[in-house]
Amino acid sequence: MFDIINVNKIPTIDLHGEIGDFARIRVNEFINDNIKLKNKYVAIIHGKGTGIVKKATHEALKNNKFVEEYKTYYYNDGMTLVKLRIM
Repeated sequence: MFDIINVNKIPTIDLHGEIGDFARIRVNEFINDNIKLKNKYVAIIHGKGTGIVKKATHEALKNNKFVEEYKTYYYNDGMTLVKLRIM
């Protein structure tokens, strides 16, 4: 389960305007960068729209070995919070 976190103080990426394949690539690069920086939490803004970018984001997170858990943000379903496995 997520600890209480302030979403305004964690690294965030905005995927508005991306398409599915590029969204997956950007999510994986973002995760890899934050693993190197030893950030435990990150936020991904994918928007609501048709749900294509959200689906691509969640698929990328599901298959990324550095992702411990993720969930759609309670207050904004256009954002996903991610907890990373810091090595």
